[in-house]
Amino acid sequence: MDSTRRTILKAGAGTALALAAGRLAATEAAPRTLLVLGGTGFIGPHLTEQALARGWKLTHFNRGRRDADVENVETLLGDRNGQLDSLQGRRWDAVVDDTGYIPKFVRMSSDLLAPNTGYYLFISSISAYAGFSQPNDESSPRGVLENPDEEQITDISYGPMKALCEDYVRQAFGTRSSIVRPGYIVGPLDPSDRFTYYPVRVARGGEMAVPGTPADPIQVIDVRDLAHFMLDLVERRVDGSFNAVTPPGALTMGGMTDTCQRVSGADTRFTWIDEDFLARELKPEEMNFAPWGPMRGAEAGAALTAITRAVAEGLRSRPLDETFRDTLAWHATRPAERQAQLRSGLSPEREARLLAAWHARTTG
Repeated sequence: MDSTRRTILKAGAGTALALAAGRLAATEAAPRTLLVLGGTGFIGPHLTEQALARGWKLTHFNRGRRDADVENVETLLGDRNGQLDSLQGRRWDAVVDDTGYIPKFVRMSSDLLAPNTGYYLFISSISAYAGFSQPNDESSPRGVLENPDEEQITDISYGPMKALCEDYVRQAFGTRSSIVRPGYIVGPLDPSDRFTYYPVRVARGGEMAVPGTPADPIQVIDVRDLAHFMLDLVERRVDGSFNAVTPPGALTMGGMTDTCQRVSGADTRFTWIDEDFLARELKPEEMNFAPWGPMRGAEAGAALTAITRAVAEGLRSRPLDETFRDTLAWHATRPAERQAQLRSGLSPEREARLLAAWHARTTG
């Protein structure tokens, strides 16, 4: 476990002890029990911090590869892929599942937990929808997995696998469950670097290649806002499915880059590059510009996902300035090699070649 992840968990534990002590003294009731399937990745530490602060008694179930000993949290060792012995015969008030990807194993764990657990929240994805040429809401068709025993997660199978996981949870728990479908989850501890690339690159200054146009819509969700929303659903045992992203149209690429520049204070010059040019110039594996996506074709509606249901249940998004500022502060604590080699966006060399090709189109 890296130092920042450990700091988040320890800080949350300390806050939790103080708050929980006051609550228990006032109510003289046993703390509610929450099982987190996972707990030490990206969502898990933030969820753990907030749950402890709200007075929950937490259990993590994972393989113990990051850190099997989280302060003030019980850890049960096992594996989602069939090694569930440590869950046998245990009872919890609620479960949050943030590691469910393979349907048959989600079915196995949800069937095991249903008789002894009051409520189950499954973290799915807006990728579960069947198509994105038009904006989706929670009633939109979802992807269908041809082989229900599929274990290989690919760009094609990921969404339908999540959709089938949802079905298995609902079959086991019925109205004692909720499905949360985030889009791009961003903020401190994000291992994907998809969102992190933008504040880091803007802070470097100089001429920056940016995809699309300033008006192109994007949608994200700060991991801390996601954790807050999920805990609210768990505490009220809300039944239903909910998209968890920022409001459609609220964020644009131009707004994001301007925010990055304001937060970092950099003198970055933005060069906006047409999506058709990007498609011609870059290989498919180089099109790493999330949360931006093409505004035409099969993905045209992906960044306009409706969130009416979630807003009605309390979903709120913090100012983007805060997310950028905290992401940059966290990034500065990462190992030097991870700061230097992001997993998304353009390398300095590839960006220079792209900019040269873009400028050459008008001078050649």
